Amino acid sequence: MILAAIVAALPAVALAQDDPVQAPKREINRIGDQPVEKEAELDLTAPRPDPANVPKVETLEERAAREAAERQQRVRSSLADARRALAEGRIDQPGDDCAWQHFRRVLDIEPENAEALAGLVRVQDALIGRAGDYARDLDFETADRILDDAALVRDDPERIDRAREDIRVFRDDYAARLELSAVEAMDGGRFGEAERALVELVALGGMESSVNQLRRRMEEAKVYGGLKPGQVIRDHFINQGFWTPESVIVKAGSFMMGSSAFEQGHRDNESPEHRVNFRRGFAIGQTEITVAQFRVFVERTHYRTDAEKFGYSHVYDHYSGRLARRDKVNWRMDYEGREAEDDLPVVHVTWNDAYAYTRWLAKGTGKPYRLPTEAEFEYVQRAGRTSRYWWGDGSPPRAIENLTGEGDTSRGRRKWEVFFENYEDGHWGPAPVATFPANPFDLFDVGGNVGEWVMDCWHDSYIRAPEDGSAWINPGCDQRVVRGGYWASSPDQARSAYRMKASPTARDARIGFRIARDL
Repeated sequence: MILAAIVAALPAVALAQDDPVQAPKREINRIGDQPVEKEAELDLTAPRPDPANVPKVETLEERAAREAAERQQRVRSSLADARRALAEGRIDQPGDDCAWQHFRRVLDIEPENAEALAGLVRVQDALIGRAGDYARDLDFETADRILDDAALVRDDPERIDRAREDIRVFRDDYAARLELSAVEAMDGGRFGEAERALVELVALGGMESSVNQLRRRMEEAKVYGGLKPGQVIRDHFINQGFWTPESVIVKAGSFMMGSSAFEQGHRDNESPEHRVNFRRGFAIGQTEITVAQFRVFVERTHYRTDAEKFGYSHVYDHYSGRLARRDKVNWRMDYEGREAEDDLPVVHVTWNDAYAYTRWLAKGTGKPYRLPTEAEFEYVQRAGRTSRYWWGDGSPPRAIENLTGEGDTSRGRRKWEVFFENYEDGHWGPAPVATFPANPFDLFDVGGNVGEWVMDCWHDSYIRAPEDGSAWINPGCDQRVVRGGYWASSPDQARSAYRMKASPTARDARIGFRIARDL
């Protein structure tokens, strides 16, 4: 039995001896059929560990001291990094290597670190300064974003609010200057400059109401020079203490110029009937130029009219009922050749004289004064109507123009041979301006009183006539256009479409003029 047990144990012993791990020796006995492990005997010959190689156990005090030293080192290192970042201008760059983040790391370790707290003040001030720089460069969006970042650096809402208010004041002041610049540009007709100012206002943001208002104003300025249709204006002579005659702002629009062959009194030179579009308004004299107004021009410029140069004009002869040449007649006289009252329309003036007057106005005021174009005159004479006259197709219902009325009588008891039936205006010859009511465009005497010089050269028809209402001028033209009815016009000649030609030096008791101005 003993031998059998020894034999049975041999394989186990052999395995243990062959084990490279050198596991502790154990004996295995069997009790019945179950193997039982038994502790091997202690091997006293095994080598003992070296005490020098055994790790030393750290006390709590030692551990606390070590961690404190490590924290101080991190503080010193982060402060050094923060100083370097400040010196290099790395205030808040993306990433961790910036002054802001270095100071924050210090405060995470030492919340009361004086240098780090002061450093955050410097960082915040630097960000506020940067926001101001962007504001001065008109990048207010970036400025606002930087102030948002500055608010995160440290809790000082009053400082951030003051910075925002400073930028807001600067922004509002800049916006006000932009608005003023846009308005001044509009008034000066510099619409490209005005548009650039509006684009800058849009870029500011939050200016929608102001921008929309200014755009409406600019559209009005483009069409009416910033004025209103129907508005009566005068311009001041620069450094001379007096004003131009009053003009009315005429609205932009379109009309059919000329007349059709079916209109009673139609003449071939009024054809073809064609549409004229005024994309821009204009100003036109509310009345014909008076004797008094023309006198100011003569006295201040020492101008000599063509009648004075040639020595004569044509006056109305009561005995013949016709115009007759008379010497020494000029702008100072009325239709009969007598001294004229100041409020009468000036007559005995040529196209040259009328043009010279408008040039004087333009030079003295700096405004683009001129004679009306033929299209402008017909436009205001019609005053939105398509009838023969601005009041309708027949005789006026009351005294509204100085015309050839059935009831009018000359000083010599002469009657008109061709006349408006059942009409009487009480005048034979020109009446003082604005004696009769204004037409729907608030203009006086455009259908009667005196005929008026316009800018255009004469053309026998409207073929190839301008469609924008501008003057139709040919270099060296020897005939100009006279428009509007006058005190001796027949009913056909008083029509809105009627036109006649005359030499630029023609002068008589029938023709005067009124002024016009571009806006």
